[in-house]
Amino acid sequence: MSTRSVAGPCDTARISSARRISASVWGGSVRRKPGFARLALAVGSLLLGALGTSAFAQEKPAGFGLEAVTARAKALADAPYVAPVSNLPDVFGKMQFFDYQKMQPRRERFVWSELETPFKLAFYHQGMQFNTPVKINEIVDGAAQEIPYDPGRFDFGDLHFDREQTSKLGWAGFRVTYPINRPGKDDEIMSLLGASYFRVIGKDQIYGLSGRGLAIDTGLPIAEEFPAFREFWIRRPAPSDKSLTFYALLDSPRATGAYQFTLTPGSETGLEVKARLFLRAGATPTNFGIAPLTSMFLYGPNQPPAAQNFRPAIHDSNGLAIHAGDGRWLWRPLNNPAMVTVSSFETKNPKGFGLLQRGREFSRYEDLKDRYDLRPSAWIEPTNDWGKGQVRLVEIPTADETNDNIVAYWAPDTLPAPGQAMPFDYRIRWTMDEPSILGDGLSQAWQTMRTKGEVYQSNLIRADDGTLAFLVDFKGPSLRELPPEAPVTARVGANDNVAIVGTELQPHPAIKGWRLTYRIKVKDPTKPAELQAALELGPRVLTETWSLQLPPLPPAKFAKETERYLNLFKVIE
Repeated sequence: MSTRSVAGPCDTARISSARRISASVWGGSVRRKPGFARLALAVGSLLLGALGTSAFAQEKPAGFGLEAVTARAKALADAPYVAPVSNLPDVFGKMQFFDYQKMQPRRERFVWSELETPFKLAFYHQGMQFNTPVKINEIVDGAAQEIPYDPGRFDFGDLHFDREQTSKLGWAGFRVTYPINRPGKDDEIMSLLGASYFRVIGKDQIYGLSGRGLAIDTGLPIAEEFPAFREFWIRRPAPSDKSLTFYALLDSPRATGAYQFTLTPGSETGLEVKARLFLRAGATPTNFGIAPLTSMFLYGPNQPPAAQNFRPAIHDSNGLAIHAGDGRWLWRPLNNPAMVTVSSFETKNPKGFGLLQRGREFSRYEDLKDRYDLRPSAWIEPTNDWGKGQVRLVEIPTADETNDNIVAYWAPDTLPAPGQAMPFDYRIRWTMDEPSILGDGLSQAWQTMRTKGEVYQSNLIRADDGTLAFLVDFKGPSLRELPPEAPVTARVGANDNVAIVGTELQPHPAIKGWRLTYRIKVKDPTKPAELQAALELGPRVLTETWSLQLPPLPPAKFAKETERYLNLFKVIE
């Protein structure tokens, strides 16, 4: 595992990959709402562009599928990249978010409304930065036919513009509905809008983190590249179908790709993904991110807010979980750092990784509006050979909860020659049952709390001893049945930038687990500090490895923010 900070000013193109707006039944302020996908401000490319469309007007080969889309992706990779050109008139291109959210799909015009299938389709309209159309096709009996743009599928509210102008526009993306919560009620369960972003939910969940098709040069002090889905092909489902399958063509200056998605709604919704990726000639991306996830972490018990807030935590995810190829399990609590930080975890053929929202009690969030307690975790499980590489975590500073500042993805160690297919197959579980992810009967690091270190004085009053302390609560099946007197031990470690002052391990009867108190001093806060801990009973490992990073402070801020760095309990003037 390695960690590095990205020095220098944050590149605006890269940081904007984390920017999000929400669009749902939409209401009011620029906030994320259940029901619509997050819009990425840096998108700029939901594209059809100058790609010739005459050959794509109608597909009639039997059994249209991934092979056909892969052939298109290969042909794109063999040709020079053609940047998309906006087709938006000013009234749409200069549209503000408040007006964009007024363009709502008409429920009576959802695709497949007349069919006996529980799946329905609705579309997003072009506008704002979504300035080039994405083509959407329906596959029926093995043949693909374009679903032509029709402004009659939208309610434009009180917007005033020349209605003839809409005939020149197109779709920006689409959403899938399904009666996941109760029969007869169409709930949105998947949204695809903005570059290669998508969001998925299961029963009783609301939208939180996002998936992406591909990430290129994310987390570097250079401009990030945003591959985009240019075209979709969606199979018309039969009445008895429990899953929906669709395909996507991805394009960007340095890579192309063909994707097959199979969406299966349920108490946790599953998404099977088959990706076939190609590099263009001369492409040398520094970071090539497979199965990327994008989320938000503002603060939580492991990093309290600088100012008082009635909400104890604000995040869509609070940790990165990794199941390494050799069977090890790791839990990395997330940070909102002072500067961009990238952590890498090397492994071969990872068994899984994901951004999780551990802790479902409403009292952890106390937010009736945004309901962070109902936002799903996303767990990725490769289903073919991924070889050697790294799970990378990018943490970006954010001042508020409207920014997606967390990215996790798989980075292969080597890439093939341009034009050679890279197959990456995986499934994504969108779940609120995080304990079920952890295998081998292990227990999890259930919560991490940060505080000032303290000791008992002779008068039994606790006193600050000048250290920083982390309280880590472990719970799960391997600990649940152990008696309080069981000789459980904590294996702890830290990098050279940490002085371990002391540790204490004690039973935690309230959760039928154990609590580790870990007191440290950071030698140089301008450098990363790494802590690790796991519980053992003799030779038996009882828990995953808790691996926390204290991100570095920029040197210029060190003198002013030392106290804030150590406890983060008061506002620095």
